[in-house]
Amino acid sequence: MKIKSFYDVIVVGGGPSGSMAAYEIAKAGYSVCVFEKDRDIGYPVRCGEAIGYNGLNQYFKPKKNWIAAEIKGATLVSPKNHRINVDFKNETGYILNRRVFDYDLAKIAVNEGAEVFTRCYVNDLIIENDYACGVKIKYFDDILEVKSKIVIGADGIESRIGRWGGIKTKVRLKDMESCVQYSVSNIDIPQDKMIMFVGKNYAPGGYLWIFPKGDRSANIGIGISGNYAKNGKSAKSYLDDFINTFYPEVSILTTVCGGVSCPKPMAEPVNNGLMLVGDAAHQINPMTGGGIASGMRGGKIAGQIASKALEESDFSKQFLMKYPKRMFKEFGNNHNRFYRIKESIHRLEDDDLSYIAEKVAKIPENNRTLSSIFKHAVYKKPSLAIDVLKVFAGV
Repeated sequence: MKIKSFYDVIVVGGGPSGSMAAYEIAKAGYSVCVFEKDRDIGYPVRCGEAIGYNGLNQYFKPKKNWIAAEIKGATLVSPKNHRINVDFKNETGYILNRRVFDYDLAKIAVNEGAEVFTRCYVNDLIIENDYACGVKIKYFDDILEVKSKIVIGADGIESRIGRWGGIKTKVRLKDMESCVQYSVSNIDIPQDKMIMFVGKNYAPGGYLWIFPKGDRSANIGIGISGNYAKNGKSAKSYLDDFINTFYPEVSILTTVCGGVSCPKPMAEPVNNGLMLVGDAAHQINPMTGGGIASGMRGGKIAGQIASKALEESDFSKQFLMKYPKRMFKEFGNNHNRFYRIKESIHRLEDDDLSYIAEKVAKIPENNRTLSSIFKHAVYKKPSLAIDVLKVFAGV
């Protein structure tokens, strides 16, 4: 397929947020293309691959090959190795096969009329009369200029598209986590529970996770605060020590390293003719570092607002601000609360975390919930109370 010289919308980045935006725009009847720099949509996998039931089913009924494992609970491990089992009750979670999921999500967009091009490098943003109106790309041996009415940046942390378009995309070091994840085999763990380790001995300023993926395989990863990663022991060293201590028999099949941003959502992820979605717009749950569901939701909202802008021929920042206003109403305000909760939890000492684990351990297992854990966390850090109550009240 040949790249056209003009599309109504250009999406830069073929992850879940970019594909969702393209899907909504194509569904509305407008021309849209996705430029992805990697050779394949969905490769390489860059995250732990966890998503909640509602986070996925609100958009599409999952295909069997999207799901590596169904998660019905979690085991939380404290600094003193107290193990707290928590049943998710009626809320199932999934560990995705991201390589398959991302690829199929792009196909869903294509089936609505979107065009996708891989190994397509976006080198600059075209700006005319203070409006973003296209991009400059390298596609194999061709250097091209492709024009559009709107450009959507789904190009990840500290988005170049956003920076070129005058949007402040920088993430503070304290809001970055240094992450390493191994996909491993030859591991025997429950296939319906995720395991999470907290405390400075495991993952200072973050957490370490084990996500089952079926057939005696799993993702084992770690994220530590940038404040800890900048000096002293690296995230990889913490993870290697953990595996050598607890799972020395596993084989490491793939390794993913990088930074995950956990800031507040971007207040103004738009400019004239320009929108940012997903990680580029800081639409990551600041407490967990998970961004699949919120990125898809941000992409959906952005795609719908972009379609409305095309309908009304208004691509101004003022009009496109309808997107973040709706985003904050639907999930951004909760993300701001999650950020404050994360900040308070990070100030807890290991003894505080162990105290919470000891108290929760006394609750009968069938009565344990995430809210009961937060109840004891609030006792140790009263400033958490208002934000925790608002999150669980859904306000």
